Amino acid sequence: MNLFNALLRSSSMTMISRILGLVREMMNAHQFGSGLAMDAFNIAFRLPNMFRRIFAEGAFSQAFVPILAEYKAQKGDREARTFLADVSGLLALVLLVFTVLCVMGAPFVVLAMASGFKHSPDTYTLATQLTRIIFPYIMLISLASLASSVLNTWNQYSVPSFTPTLLNVSMIGCGWFLSGYFEQPIFALAIGVTLGGVAQLAFQLPFLRKIGMLPRPRLNLADEGVRRVLKLMVPALFGVSVSQISLVINSQIASYLPAGSISWMTYADRLMELPTGVLGVALGTILLPSLAKLNAKGDQQQYSAMLDWGMRLCFLLALPATVAIGVISIPLLSTLFQSGKFSAHDVIMTHRSLVAYAVGLIGLIMLKVIVPAFYSRKDIRTPVKVAIVSLLATQLFNAALLMFTDLAHAGLALAISLGACVNAGTLLVILLRRGIYIPKPGWIAFLIKLLMAVGGMALLLIALQSLMGDWTQLQKGQRIWQLAVLVVSGAAVYFALLAAFGFRPRDFSRRAI
Repeated sequence: MNLFNALLRSSSMTMISRILGLVREMMNAHQFGSGLAMDAFNIAFRLPNMFRRIFAEGAFSQAFVPILAEYKAQKGDREARTFLADVSGLLALVLLVFTVLCVMGAPFVVLAMASGFKHSPDTYTLATQLTRIIFPYIMLISLASLASSVLNTWNQYSVPSFTPTLLNVSMIGCGWFLSGYFEQPIFALAIGVTLGGVAQLAFQLPFLRKIGMLPRPRLNLADEGVRRVLKLMVPALFGVSVSQISLVINSQIASYLPAGSISWMTYADRLMELPTGVLGVALGTILLPSLAKLNAKGDQQQYSAMLDWGMRLCFLLALPATVAIGVISIPLLSTLFQSGKFSAHDVIMTHRSLVAYAVGLIGLIMLKVIVPAFYSRKDIRTPVKVAIVSLLATQLFNAALLMFTDLAHAGLALAISLGACVNAGTLLVILLRRGIYIPKPGWIAFLIKLLMAVGGMALLLIALQSLMGDWTQLQKGQRIWQLAVLVVSGAAVYFALLAAFGFRPRDFSRRAI
């Protein structure tokens, strides 16, 4: 299998999900705007997402995937299936207990995320009710993430990449058709989240059966593989929790800012999920099992070459996305969200968050390439230590930006971006110093040509945008066609300049391991 083609397929599936995610956010902006109800929902939805990153996509997958890849490469499918049965049984039990406890203690969970809500009893009560409806999603999505990890290890990338689409379909359907049946229409979105979790898990089960990896879960703590996963999870849990602590701190601070601050940051973050998902998550999904297999074989030369491939693709795709988002943020937000209860003022406030988040996009996507290099080697401690440094840096940035500027919610977004750059830069330096990653020749010429192509694209976008007037005052139809002109023109100039500088798709072709 050609990994570049696999990346394109995975990115295409992820693109569908992210586009539907934007449709979902457009619906939310039109129906709910950036008021207190949307702030309450965003906090309630953020909680299971945060713990999902800790339990499933974070600490668990980082510990589980390398060992599963080792079982597959060295012991065969039968032993891998037994290992999967033992791990899935333990994960399901832990998640069930955790979900029940958090549903029962929802009022305290909300206070832990947004204590500023206590000054608005209605918002606090609504956030608590929404949390109780949404929280079972963590168990469902974590098991769905387990299924995705298995499929990715068997080089089945398309199904896991498509699966998140089902959450967006569920939320759009419930938000559109059920909201009129509730006194608080926002409850329809919460129901859509939980149903989306059911759909994501159920959709992948037939594909697991097809590859022979759908065993009956069982609880067996004596299994050697399970004990190794638990041993690796301890530092990984700490490392992932460190990054989530930053999220909790920012949510707490935002809950004391003017109403709408949480929603302005969330809408901007959702828009950022398009490039981070299509580029970063797709790259990380493909790299982790491939690097784990190369490490298990002891092929360090190919291991470094795989990293170099990932890094070049990261810069090739993430850098233009970073610049484009920063340059055309108002056209994007105005076209996508400005209608109904989402005003021109909301566009400007969300624009500030989006530009601040864009600063860290290259760092966030680099992390999706760099971090698997450590986890594939079962080195959890190094990313944990660096995560602590980045957490401290983020909070220092928070303090400085809130004290010495009037950026408010945009300052919180900028602090996250700068922290991500610190995290990615530090880990990259460590890889280089340890000789784990040895860049191939030609990087300087590669970056010069890339910067010239990105610069040409940026100049064109700025020139075109200056001719198009005040986007917040335009009619919806005019915004749509003008944004299409910007996007198509920018992409065409960028790829044309790349072609003129000698870049060819075949240069990024690579076989799967």
